[in-house]
Amino acid sequence: MGWALLVLLILAVAWPFWAEARLAPMDGAARKAAPGQFAALSQGVTHYRWLGPVRGPVAVCVHGLTTPSFVWEGLAEGLARLGFRVLVYDLYGRGYSDRPVGVQDRAFFLRQLDDLLADQGLGDDLTVIGYSMGGAIVTAWAADNPGRVREVVLIAPAGLHAIRLSAQRRAMMWPGIGDWMMRAFYPRMHRSGTEAERALPTSVPGIVDLQQAELTRRGFVPAVLASFRGILSESREADHRAIAAAHVPVLGVFGERDALIPQAAMGNLAAWNRKARVEEIAGAGHGLTYTHTDRIIEALAAFQRDKPE
Repeated sequence: MGWALLVLLILAVAWPFWAEARLAPMDGAARKAAPGQFAALSQGVTHYRWLGPVRGPVAVCVHGLTTPSFVWEGLAEGLARLGFRVLVYDLYGRGYSDRPVGVQDRAFFLRQLDDLLADQGLGDDLTVIGYSMGGAIVTAWAADNPGRVREVVLIAPAGLHAIRLSAQRRAMMWPGIGDWMMRAFYPRMHRSGTEAERALPTSVPGIVDLQQAELTRRGFVPAVLASFRGILSESREADHRAIAAAHVPVLGVFGERDALIPQAAMGNLAAWNRKARVEEIAGAGHGLTYTHTDRIIEALAAFQRDKPE
C-alpha cells in the first residue's frame, strides 16, 4: 500500500508538468496560418501586424495578460477612422510570439517593445495604448521615453493598485508548489473566466474561443505565471509621476463593473498624475476593449479634441 501511495503521489506531482510538455509548441508550423509578420528580436521571435491606413500618426497597442493581439481587432478599426496607423503585436508567451523562460518583469517587456520599435524604424510622436497588463507596460515605456510619446491611453490598466489575489492564487506565487498549482488549476480557471463572457457583445468575433485556444500551446500558462511574479507584482506609481512631470497627455479609461481593476485605481491615477483625464464607462467590465469598443473610441476622440496644443 505504501508503494502504491508513493506512485500515486509521484504521478500527481508529475502530471501537470507532463501535460504542459505535451502541448504543441509555437513553431514554424503553428505560424503558417498567422496573419501579419514576424520579427526576430533579441529575446525571440515576435508576431506583429500593421492595421489601418499606411500613413498617419502611429498608435502602438499593447495587450494584456492572457488575450493576445487579436484583442485589438475591433478597436483598431476605430483608431483607423481617427486616422491612426496601428501596430499590434503579441507579447512573449502569447499568440504567435516565442516563449522565452524567466521572469516577465518591467525590463523584459520594455526590451521587447524597444526591439520591435527599432525593427520597424519607429521614432517619435507615438501614441501608446495599453490594455490591462499592457497598461503597465506602456506606462513604464512612456516614463523612460517621454520625448517619444504623443499621448498615453490606458484601458483598465494594471499597476495602479495592489492586485487582489485569492488564497489559491497567492499560493501560485510561491516557487515550486506555485508552479505545480498554476499548471494544475489555471487552465480550468481561465476557461471558466472566459466562458462567463461568452454572451457579452464583442467587436472581436469568436474571442472566447480564441482566448481558450491559448491553452493548447506550450508555454502560455508558464508565461502568465511569470507575469504574475514579474510586472504584475510591481507598482507603477513612480512611472506615472515621471509621466506627469514630463507633461505627457494621459487618458485613462475604466470599466464601472471591472472586477479586476477597482475604482480605487482611478483615484490613484488622478493622485499620481493630476493632469490625466479619467473616463469611466458605465456597465463595462474588464473586457471593455472588445465589449465597449465604440465608447473607448469616443473617449479617445474627445480626448484628442480637448488636448492643449
